[in-house]
Amino acid sequence: MKGYSQEKKLQIEERAVEVADYIIQNNATVRQTARKFGISKSTVHKDVAERLISIDPILAKEARKVLDVNKSERHIRGGLATREKYLHQHSER
Repeated sequence: MKGYSQEKKLQIEERAVEVADYIIQNNATVRQTARKFGISKSTVHKDVAERLISIDPILAKEARKVLDVNKSERHIRGGLATREKYLHQHSER
């Protein structure tokens, strides 16, 4: 990583491993993970998709599987959230 001290590089690598562990253990989405660690969704993606591959390829592959499943199901979760929103609005009337 350009421009990073060795200590900062280690911190980033440790975070990438922690992020992947969290995703796997909690079946977490990118958004949930970003919120938990106080980082952006882009950083979560970069940690899992780029950084982690050179650190721990097996862990990267497991985390990627969870994220791929979540991505394939997101349209369902979005539809359920919209349904819930309108059911809630209807019950208030």
